[in-house]
Amino acid sequence: MPSEIKVSAIVEITVEVEQAFARLVPQLSRSNPPPTAADLDAIASSDASTLLVARDPDRGGEIVGTLTLVIFRIPTGIRAWIEDVVVDESARGRGVGEALNREAIQRAQEAGARTVDLTSRPNREAANRLYRRLGFGARETNVYRYKLDS
Repeated sequence: MPSEIKVSAIVEITVEVEQAFARLVPQLSRSNPPPTAADLDAIASSDASTLLVARDPDRGGEIVGTLTLVIFRIPTGIRAWIEDVVVDESARGRGVGEALNREAIQRAQEAGARTVDLTSRPNREAANRLYRRLGFGARETNVYRYKLDS
């Protein structure tokens, strides 16, 4: 029987963390480069974001997934968003995504958020099944994007 996946927040960016993101981010997005150590440090040190990683004890504690939880205050309350969830292809189906999301939901609740939002592309079928199983529901809303020139 597989060991339980361990989820924790990253507070210090190590070579191991940087290498894990270099391996994981391309599995999520081919259009964006992996974050640099400085990028990761900015996320991990921000009061608004928590960088969660999942480690597999059966693989020597290797980082096999990540999720970014963003919590911020607006005039109508405290908002929580889950962003950039990625589980290593070799670890899918082992509960990594569920462990990451459950930890994020707990942290959002502890911070006073009343809801947690996320988006997921329709072709990410396994991820969408997981989100529904965890209790996320589709919202009747429009998502707009304004593209900035960079």
